[in-house]
Amino acid sequence: MQHQLDAAFGTSSDVEYFDVIIVGAGISGIGCAWQLNRDCPDKSYVVLEAQETFGGTWHTHRYPGVRSDSDLYTFGYSFRPWTESPIATGARIRAYLTAVVEENDLERRIRYRHRILTADWDSGRKRWSLTARREDTGELKRFETAFLWMCQGYYRHEQGYTPQWPGMESFKGRIVHPQKWPDDLDYAGKQVLVIGSGATAATLIPAMADKAAHITMLQRSPTFFNPGTNADALADQLRELEIDEHWIHAIIRKKLLGEQAERLRRAKEEPQAVAQEMIGAVRANLGPGVDIEKHFTPHYRPWQQRVAFIPDGDFFEPFRKGKASIVTDAIECFTPNGVLLKSGEELRADIIVTATGFSLCVLGDVKFTIDEVPLNLADTVTYHGMMFTGVPNLVWIFGYFRSSWTLRVELVAEFVCRMLNHMSASGKQMVTMRLREEDKAEPQLPWIDEENFNPGYLARDMHLMPKRLNKPEWQHTQDFFSERESIPAIRFDDPAFLFS
Repeated sequence: MQHQLDAAFGTSSDVEYFDVIIVGAGISGIGCAWQLNRDCPDKSYVVLEAQETFGGTWHTHRYPGVRSDSDLYTFGYSFRPWTESPIATGARIRAYLTAVVEENDLERRIRYRHRILTADWDSGRKRWSLTARREDTGELKRFETAFLWMCQGYYRHEQGYTPQWPGMESFKGRIVHPQKWPDDLDYAGKQVLVIGSGATAATLIPAMADKAAHITMLQRSPTFFNPGTNADALADQLRELEIDEHWIHAIIRKKLLGEQAERLRRAKEEPQAVAQEMIGAVRANLGPGVDIEKHFTPHYRPWQQRVAFIPDGDFFEPFRKGKASIVTDAIECFTPNGVLLKSGEELRADIIVTATGFSLCVLGDVKFTIDEVPLNLADTVTYHGMMFTGVPNLVWIFGYFRSSWTLRVELVAEFVCRMLNHMSASGKQMVTMRLREEDKAEPQLPWIDEENFNPGYLARDMHLMPKRLNKPEWQHTQDFFSERESIPAIRFDDPAFLFS
């Protein structure tokens, strides 16, 4: 493999060593770098980032209106106060991350335009050997590390997921995925068709409605939405009292987490009541004239997919004003002028936006080997959704879907630093997860229980993911409120840890 890479791209003979290599400089990588600085100041490390700058999603996503669908008091870091409206634009989140990078002198730790191609573990040397390609020059760079920390996210930044419908090539207009929004797209006065009804569609439609002639949202089935005010009254009151922003951030964070826990409890214990409350809020925002039963009454239970928050109800305004309309149907095929639906209706459009989700990316599409044997992650069992049986000295950051991603980043980062310090103190160089004797007879199940969480972007690629057992420690529970207790309580004398 290495000879083929060398021949294709040319390579540098220099090999750089770091105690830890973080892959990815998005919200996960930045948070983990901060934690390393604080808890493991003696460890050398570098952050390798494929893009030309930091930010990850908040750098690559530039479609109209792009914003968070989590509040920034919990999506932001615990160590850096958020001082603005809870739901923030992509630009404001990028500004926040810029402040974190600058205040903590992290820029010097990041190597941009370094895409990891291969990662090879050598048990004899107890090291990972990485090959990275410089995206600007094509040159191959080589690195070695004792510990590999994958913070590259869970989807491909280079391409979104777009189903291949018949006749797409016949459409005379333009087809755009939000993840690759072109700078030259002029939708003023155009008929726009948005396929999909998730958080991205709910962001695009209010942002585009004033300029477009009309927007039609086409969905296969309804989605739950949670409209609310983009403000926090308590935060505003505390600021009027001139309370320190660090205290305000901590107080509001705790308050919002308590509210989230209660919503999740009610969603599981009173699903019908919660569903009717959310549907009622949508009805109140839409007013008469929209078939709520057909278009806004989902078939799944409220906790089974992420619920998009709608700040100040802005998503519903274009529908009230007649600037947008909604169709619930399936696509038969594309036509030169739009799409033909299964019902026989044709939706005409000048521009079609496929807000159809992500393309799942497992460990950054890096080719991994363990002692020269190719790694198939689907053959492993996950430990707390962050480590994998038989894969030494590697942690993967995979956040929450129902809670803010960053909450898990911080939990896992604290665990990793604690483990690294434990290894240093005990003179150990290698850690591998293994099933305990009592675990070996347990059935191995898909990564996520579809009864618990079942969005399409996970379901269609579940076969690529590690397995889980029916025990909390051997799965990614997607439950911050249990993991904030269980992950800090992990003991390294557990037989599941093999240190050497």
